[in-house]
This record gives sequence, C-alpha cells and structure tokens, in this order.
Amino acid sequence: MHCRLASIAVVALGLTLTAQAQSKTAPAPDATRAAKPATPNQDAQLYRNTTFAFRYQIPYGWVHRTKEMQEGNEAGKGEVLLAIFERPPEATGDTINSAVVIASESAASYPGLKKAEDYLGPLTELATAKGFKAEGEPYALEVESRHLLRADFVKPRSDKLTMRQCTLVLLAKGQIVSFTFIAGSEDELDNLMDGLHFGAAKSSAH
Repeated sequence: MHCRLASIAVVALGLTLTAQAQSKTAPAPDATRAAKPATPNQDAQLYRNTTFAFRYQIPYGWVHRTKEMQEGNEAGKGEVLLAIFERPPEATGDTINSAVVIASESAASYPGLKKAEDYLGPLTELATAKGFKAEGEPYALEVESRHLLRADFVKPRSDKLTMRQCTLVLLAKGQIVSFTFIAGSEDELDNLMDGLHFGAAKSSAH
C-alpha cells in the first residue's frame, strides 16, 4: 500500500524529536519567508490555497521548511503544501517544537479508498511505527461546512513532556489532504487548529 502522504504527515514528527529547545530562540534568517513570496496586497502570515479553498494563519516568527520538504515530492504522487515550525527543527533542547504540516496526494494512490476513513490505516500504521499511540477513537467533524476526519496520537518524550499530534483528513477533488498539527499540550493544539479556516480564498496565491 502506498503511504507517501502518511509519511509526509509523520515526517514532521521525526523533525520535532530533535527540535526541543530550552527556550524560544531568535528566528532563523528565513523564519518569516512565506511558502511563496507575498505580493504587496498579500499577508505573508496567511497561507492561502484556492484549490481546496482553505487558508492558514501562520504564527508570527515561525520557521518555514515547505521548500525543503517539497524537494522530496514525486511528480503526481503527493505534495507538501505547507510545513512550518515554531523554531528551526535542527535546534536541540528540551521542549516540544510545535509544527504544522499540510500535504495532499491523489486518492488513486490508495486502491479502494473511497472515503477519509479509509486513510486511517496507513496513517495509524506509520504513526505507531514512530512510537506514537492512538489517543481515543478517530471521529468525523465538520469545520466551516467541510467534513473532516480527526485522529489523535501521543508520544511521551519524558516524565514531563508528551508530544501530541492531531491530523485532520479531507477528501476533496480526488485528493487526500492532511492537516497535521504537533504541540506539547492540548491547549497548544487547539490554538494551532484555530488558524485553519475554510471557504473561498480572496487571492490565488497558491
């Protein structure tokens, strides 16, 4: 079974495992660089995707790694749409480095996949292979008229730290779109998820 998109969703987990800094560091030189250069009429902190009609409000000062992760894309296989981190993934430390990774892939890559629930298998398989365990049962939810599937995973990093991952799955236009949020607490996850909105974007930035 093809697991490229699931791999993309979990790639961020591996990057954050060594990205725990003792305190917030100064942004890297490219920290405020948007996935694509913003025009004078665009907000560099707002990622827009008109293909799937969603937008994401990027936290100020976060580090972009979209371009680096896109370098591994295979034509026609899958695409990293956005990959951002609270601080550089290469940093070391002792706190969870929050992250957001959004990716898409053709549903045809998964034989027999007809609904978002069919994607849970490969997603869970790869998450558990990275040492995570499912937290609760996946469930369907509606966000601004979009029907999504939510799956949560956790991985203890120490007696005091637990890495939390929430992945939202959207099936649209023959594509699987995954929205993966990583943080050190449920409140942080909620804050990151609050930045995601659906609806027609006003700009064709992407």
